[in-house]
Amino acid sequence: MLRADWRDDERLFLTVDLAAWPEDEPLAPLPPVPVLAIGPAAHPQARHADILIEHAIPLAVLTKQIATAPRAAATVAQLLRATEGLPPARALPLESFAFAMLQAGAEHAAWSARQTSTTLLPPGALHMRREDATLHLLLDRPEARNAIDRAMRDALYEAFTLPVLDTSIECVKLRSTGRCFSMGADLAEFGVTRDPVAAHAIRARTLPAHQMAQRGEIYDIHIQGGCTGSGLELAAFAGRLTASPDAWFHLPETGMGILPGFGGCVSIPRRIGRQRAAALMLSGKRINARLALDWGLIDAIIDEPPADEAGFHEIGG
Repeated sequence: MLRADWRDDERLFLTVDLAAWPEDEPLAPLPPVPVLAIGPAAHPQARHADILIEHAIPLAVLTKQIATAPRAAATVAQLLRATEGLPPARALPLESFAFAMLQAGAEHAAWSARQTSTTLLPPGALHMRREDATLHLLLDRPEARNAIDRAMRDALYEAFTLPVLDTSIECVKLRSTGRCFSMGADLAEFGVTRDPVAAHAIRARTLPAHQMAQRGEIYDIHIQGGCTGSGLELAAFAGRLTASPDAWFHLPETGMGILPGFGGCVSIPRRIGRQRAAALMLSGKRINARLALDWGLIDAIIDEPPADEAGFHEIGG
């Protein structure tokens, strides 16, 4: 069912059986809910669906998760459609608008009400060292599993501005301390800025992705252990992204009633395509390094040990 009567339908998603769908009948225009396609990827209409169901993320997993936050899921689907093919400079503001809308919505409010108070940990640090034409950066907040707080976000923005201003920097290597590359945004800071309009204005001025995307091809990032939320969103902009065999990747935001708002709705589809990006976002499923490599989310699996601050300052990362 994907004809004119979808406007009168109140389902949270629509499922299309491509085996029964005429090859010459377009799926477009799509309804304002996720469209999940089952069947052969070679079908001429398969590319128009929001998600083409694959073994890695089954239909049942997706539909169960969509039901927990249907408005967030619908917003992700529509945003990824709208930004497909847009350059990052035009797509990132659209992501921020959508994030701001969901931030003020009932689904995120319900998630926030269920959260217990979180202990504030010491602010994050970003160590920086230049060696010839290479800029070495080190995320250093292992006690918080390198969760990105305001201090670390602002430091990343400033560091990513350097290659934009100084084109003699030909490579930026970003590593992190501890067992995890980054567990995403610091949840202790969620809700600090309650006005979504003000929050969008802050992102417009301080989101590191704005700077990183301008020369993303020179970035070399390595992932060890967990890489979730904003950590993954940022890393996906890199021209070269590698991971240790134990690495895993996770985008939990739609379960929180929001969407990846650190650039992930722009960076991740450009690595793995709109459909797999939507599947990863709407399912909330963790994937391992092998699947990430198969999908193109990472470029290689390399058993590189975690960085440490002392070694970073001695050898440059």
